[in-house]
Amino acid sequence: MAIIALAGRRIDEASLPVPQFPLENAAAVRQRIESELRRLQATSLVSSAACGADLLALDVAGEIGIARHVILPFDPVRFRAGSVTDRPGDWGPLFDRVVGELKAAGTLAVIGANPESASAYAVVNSRILDQAQAAAAAAGEPVVAVLVWEGESRGDGDLTEAFGDEAQRRGLPVVHVRTV
Repeated sequence: MAIIALAGRRIDEASLPVPQFPLENAAAVRQRIESELRRLQATSLVSSAACGADLLALDVAGEIGIARHVILPFDPVRFRAGSVTDRPGDWGPLFDRVVGELKAAGTLAVIGANPESASAYAVVNSRILDQAQAAAAAAGEPVVAVLVWEGESRGDGDLTEAFGDEAQRRGLPVVHVRTV
């Protein structure tokens, strides 16, 4: 049994020259995420809710009865426009359903970061790890960080890579789920 802290790639922009998470891989990645959540015997998932890795994991977790906790940097309407519906695929309805369910359950946190700040998403990554570790301490379960990505750094500012690095600095095991 484990508390999962998850971060990963959003669906690729249509013009991305080197695929990192192509839309056509979404169903296969969803299955990989489900396999990992089951293998790890996840009891709780903490993530954000961007298109791609986050929303796929949240959808799977809801279906198989794993508690879900979402942390957004700023209000859901603005987040939806800039991190959900701005990429290929019809992610808006899934985001709306998941956010509605979590708001009703009281497990949606909006930290109120400045939407213009380059660090808003990095703060969310730290909060995801903080919340997962706090939940794990309360439940007496370990935390496992799950990175859903192609496994290659984008260089400076790669938030998925930074999430994995921070998890390792905290002494957490890191599991990789491939997107390509």
